[in-house]
Amino acid sequence: MRLPVNIILKAFAGWLRNRSGTTAIEYTLIASIISLGIMVGAGMLGTSVGELYTGLAQDLTKASNQ
Repeated sequence: MRLPVNIILKAFAGWLRNRSGTTAIEYTLIASIISLGIMVGAGMLGTSVGELYTGLAQDLTKASNQ
């Protein structure tokens, strides 16, 4: 009779040897890193553009008041 722990360990060892889902997981990780980089870059770009338009609006306001 096998102990339940031995059965669990054998099942876990078989799961570790199974490589069928590895490629999908790798592609998922790569895609998530790329999308995170795009989101950070877009956020930084949005902040820069917002600051540019704020400065432009202030300059136009100053010019129209003179």
